[in-house]
Amino acid sequence: MPDAGDAAPAFEAVDQSRKTHRLSDYSGRKVALFFYPKDDTPVCTKQACNLRDNYVALQRHGVVVLGVSPDDVASHDEFAGKFDLPFPLLADPSRTILESYGVWGEKNLYGRKFMGVKRTTFLIAEDGTIRKVFRRPKVRAHAEEILAALGP
Repeated sequence: MPDAGDAAPAFEAVDQSRKTHRLSDYSGRKVALFFYPKDDTPVCTKQACNLRDNYVALQRHGVVVLGVSPDDVASHDEFAGKFDLPFPLLADPSRTILESYGVWGEKNLYGRKFMGVKRTTFLIAEDGTIRKVFRRPKVRAHAEEILAALGP
């Protein structure tokens, strides 16, 4: 998994509107790239809605918000529409981006091991380096964590 100070891995993916996004599209801008396990599940919904509710504040600080999960475009479209999410959700069913960021791996839930997405957010600086990694972000206060990491 890349860490603070590392170059953010390049990516290309399609969002819920079938628009292609590349990390290079956001050169010169801050990016909050959040990885989540599944559309329309309780914890993922809380996280996405926290980011939605604080989206204007994030934009005011120049932060682009991009979500990534292994769900497909149709699932993202339904999820974004249901919860009025104003930011792109990138479809990564092949797990290419998930693996390049090291967030796809073995998880353990109540003693049961399985492969899945490790909920993680990368705050990427304007120069394309990773400024901060949020491992296991606070889903109900994630936007606040991101804003605090930006400093005054």
